[in-house]
Amino acid sequence: MRFPIRNSKIEILIHLLAWCAFYGFPFIFMFGGHAIKPQQYIGYMVYTLSFLIVFYANYLYLIDKLLFDRKVWTFAISNIILIIVCTVLLHEYQKYEFAHFGHGPMPPPPFAFIFRDMTSMLFAVGVSVAIRMTGKWYKTENERKETEKVRFETELKNLKNQLNPHFLFNTLNNIYSLIPVHPEQAQDTVHRLSQLLRYVLYENNDNFVPIEKESNFLKSYIELMSLRLTDQVKLTTEFDIESGNDLIAPMLFISLVENAFKHGVSPTHPSFINIKITSKEGKEVTCRVENSFFPKTRQDKSGSGIGQENLKKRLDLLYPQRYELTLENQGNSYLSELKIRF
Repeated sequence: MRFPIRNSKIEILIHLLAWCAFYGFPFIFMFGGHAIKPQQYIGYMVYTLSFLIVFYANYLYLIDKLLFDRKVWTFAISNIILIIVCTVLLHEYQKYEFAHFGHGPMPPPPFAFIFRDMTSMLFAVGVSVAIRMTGKWYKTENERKETEKVRFETELKNLKNQLNPHFLFNTLNNIYSLIPVHPEQAQDTVHRLSQLLRYVLYENNDNFVPIEKESNFLKSYIELMSLRLTDQVKLTTEFDIESGNDLIAPMLFISLVENAFKHGVSPTHPSFINIKITSKEGKEVTCRVENSFFPKTRQDKSGSGIGQENLKKRLDLLYPQRYELTLENQGNSYLSELKIRF
C-alpha cells in the first residue's frame, strides 16, 4: 500500500533524528559500565519496532483516512486489531528469543506484561493523533489567517475604490461651483485636480504611506478648495509633523476636510474652517477640523454622504482599538477629530 507523502524535508529529518535518538538510547548505559549484549539490543529494536509500526500506521494513513473523515468507530476498531496483531507478533518474537538465546522455554505471559505492551502501543496511537491534530490545527489556522487576510484586503480595496469616486465627485462639484465665479482659474483648477487624482489613483495603492506624502496631498487639496472661498470665509491650517517617515493609511483625513468645505462654508454668512494636523513621532497623529456649520438641505445632492461611514469602516479594519474618532455638532460649529496611535 502506498502512503500519501505530505511531509516536508525538515519534518522527515526531525522524525529520523527522533528515532535515531530513541534507538541510540540503550548505548547510554554503556558509559556506566553496563555493556549491551547484541541479543538484548535486537530485542529492544524489535520491541520498539512494534510501536513504530503502530505510530506510522496511524500517522500516515489511519488518522487521515478514518479519523479526519469522521469514521471514529472504524478508526478505533482498526487500531484495536492493529494493536492485537502487533502484541501477538511481539509475543511470538519473545518466545523465539527465549528459545534461541539461552533463556529456556518462555513462561506463560502474565497479563501485566500484555497490558503493558498494549498500553504502550495505545500511547503510540495517542502520540500520533496528537501530532497530526496539532499539525492539522496549525494548517487550518494558517488557512484561516490567509482567508482572513484576503477578506481584509478585499474589503479594504472595495472601501478605497468606493472612496475614490466619492472624492472625485465632491471635488468636481467644488470646481463646478468655482467656474462661474472665477472662470479664468478653471484651467489651473483642473490641472491641480489632475495632480490630486494621480495620487488618489496611482500613488496610494499601498495600505500605508509616509505621513509626509499624505500631508502634502491634503495641502494640495486645501489649496484647490480655497480657490472658491470668498472673503467671508476665514481658513487657517497648521501642519506640525515631527517625522514625515511615520506610516499611515492614505486618505483617512480627507473625509473630515471634505466635510468642512461642504458644510462649513456659506455664500452669505461669515464662515470659518480651522484644520490642524499634528504628529508625535512613533506615537500618534491627530487631525482636528473645526468649521462653522451650515447643514445641507435635502434638495442639495452634492456628495453621497458615504465619506464618514467609509472612514469608520477603514479605521475598524486598519486600526482596531487604536483610534479615537470624534464627530460633534456644537450648534453653530462642527468638530471633527481623529487620533490614531501608531
